[in-house]
Amino acid sequence: QVQLVESGGGLAQTGGSLRLSCAASGSIFSINVMGWYRQAPGKQRELVAEIASSGSTYYTSSVKGRFTISRDNAKNTVYLQMNSLKPEDTAVYSCYLNQRDSGYWGQGTQVTVSS
Repeated sequence: QVQLVESGGGLAQTGGSLRLSCAASGSIFSINVMGWYRQAPGKQRELVAEIASSGSTYYTSSVKGRFTISRDNAKNTVYLQMNSLKPEDTAVYSCYLNQRDSGYWGQGTQVTVSS
């Protein structure tokens, strides 16, 4: 079994920064993908960014140049550094891990950006 624990959400002003962390524990395999989805009220969930254990990354277009995803494989932890935040970044951000065709989710953390 795999558990994901997120931290770092909260309130920021437009133009501000927040850093999300997600620590995975349990049966973690060396090859996996970790990342973040977000869901705003009334909107569909969208993939924000993900990073493979190899280091390759993906970003949705709306966050490119503002968000940076990174990971510490020794700690099974993924980070999302969010800079130049905008009100439209307001959402519940959920961490996930995919390995060997199984997916696992964190509980979600609220990010609110005030204008």
